Amino acid sequence: MRWRMLALLFFARIALGFQFQTAASVGGDLVADFGIDYSEVGFLIGLFMVPGLFLALPAGAAGRFLPDRILAFAGLSALALGGLISGFGPGPVTIGLGRLVAGAGFLLATLYFTKMTADWFEGREISTAMSILVMSWPFGIAMGQVGHAYLAAFQDWRLPFVVASLYCAIAAVGVLLLYRAPAQKKAAAGSSGSRLSGLEFQLILLAGIAWGVFNAGYVVYLSFAPQMLEELGYAPLQAAALVSVASWIMIFSGAACGQIVDRFNHRDLVLIVCMASAVASLWLIGTSGAGLAASLLFGLVGMAPAGVIMALAGAAVAPARRAFGMGVFFTVYYAIMAVGPPLAGWIYEQAATAGASLVLGMGLFAFVIPVALVFRLVQTRDRAHELGEEKG
Repeated sequence: MRWRMLALLFFARIALGFQFQTAASVGGDLVADFGIDYSEVGFLIGLFMVPGLFLALPAGAAGRFLPDRILAFAGLSALALGGLISGFGPGPVTIGLGRLVAGAGFLLATLYFTKMTADWFEGREISTAMSILVMSWPFGIAMGQVGHAYLAAFQDWRLPFVVASLYCAIAAVGVLLLYRAPAQKKAAAGSSGSRLSGLEFQLILLAGIAWGVFNAGYVVYLSFAPQMLEELGYAPLQAAALVSVASWIMIFSGAACGQIVDRFNHRDLVLIVCMASAVASLWLIGTSGAGLAASLLFGLVGMAPAGVIMALAGAAVAPARRAFGMGVFFTVYYAIMAVGPPLAGWIYEQAATAGASLVLGMGLFAFVIPVALVFRLVQTRDRAHELGEEKG
């Protein structure tokens, strides 16, 4: 049953990446039709993430009053509505409004998809499950990169927004009709609350930091690795193709990494190896002739522990308070994402080379290691305290 639920959540979560990619895929058409520049297209793309910084805590608290299934349905419905507002809007302002509505839906859906997966896989194969769930995001983006361009060429820039909204609506109905909560979650539903213990707050804060800096490092790679390759003499299309290899590979390497952690339980060692590989990949990007090797290493090993890091959130908070804990988790994530990529852009402007921004990316990936080790230390200290109380 739990694997069927994960398959449903994976299918539904593809909608998030598919809708997110719309503005990026039709950016050239928006420039041509409305006379805006590419910085304004970037602004429209970024609006998708803005609501999460302000709504994560209220969204987590909403879990006290409504079932996860209803909240995930509401998130997917907002994604569909936002896409329609953008697709049928007369200009950039309406497109931006639609992006904000869709972004609010993205926050609600991704928060409760994460919680629902943690509820089903708590204590058993959670790293594998989270790895599979997380890979639905790049899968949806990859679908958009291929599909949206075709749809826009077939008709115009509005069609990708409409088709993405249709997918979101189908996913919303699927979750509403087919999702079932695990039996233990139903039994605990009446005890849901928002008061985290001191230990839970420490753990969820550390998990949010790890997830935030990991994703900020990934965005730095996507943004500045192609520019670094261009500085080394690669053509723009060749540079983009080389960098995209990592995103395709990580869809499969993530699940494999989750299986390794679930089977052999060496989470910290895996994270150390993978983050060291991510750092090495960003360093290799700046070495002439090493672009493909760097991208392969980054996708196969560097980005593989995405689900393992996400699983920290599931282990941080008791099930009855998990919804609110996820609100804290995603607040920290959005706060880091609001600072990290713009800081990388500022560094690039000051240094006039993408290599300087990639150094920031190396630092972000390296920082995951001490955060994960502190997470383990806090967990171990709590278990030692519980054993001491039992003996006493």
